[in-house]
Amino acid sequence: MIDKLLNDAGDRMHKSVEATRGQFSSVRTGRATPALLDRVMVDYYGTRTPLTQMATVGAPEARLLTVQPYDISSLEAIERGITEADLGITPGNDGKLIRISIPELTEERRKELVKLARGIAEEGRIAIRNIRRDVMHELRSLKESCDLGSDDEHRGETSLQKLTDERIAELDEVLGHKEEEILEV
Repeated sequence: MIDKLLNDAGDRMHKSVEATRGQFSSVRTGRATPALLDRVMVDYYGTRTPLTQMATVGAPEARLLTVQPYDISSLEAIERGITEADLGITPGNDGKLIRISIPELTEERRKELVKLARGIAEEGRIAIRNIRRDVMHELRSLKESCDLGSDDEHRGETSLQKLTDERIAELDEVLGHKEEEILEV
């Protein structure tokens, strides 16, 4: 029973780390990557729609992104969505395609992006701690219902804490790499 709880917790914690890693990909680093626009939402006929569902995003050059909408009539809405996303970039519309030139990051903007990355990492840590809290609660419930001994509960809590520490360390490592990438000139 404890192993099942720990395996489930491990899987959920791993998913939290991967979700955080995915959020990091949308933080700008100075290079043009299509993932930069992953979190852009566009108001399309009154519905908030992810940009990735409305257009093809490409990176033909190191400092240029192109957005090719599936529906040309949505071009202005996409442009407005990119502007409102507060990515520090300005889209250019030529009537068929949106071109986004990625400027060099200033030192001030780099520091803001590092703060943003740390905030994303903290959300990931909170998610991992919430999983730990839930499993601890389940272990205590099992002990109270006499399905689990005190020693088994303690061993389960110790294993769970070790798993939590490993996942948070993994998250911190990913954050360190992202900070390096952002601060790289």
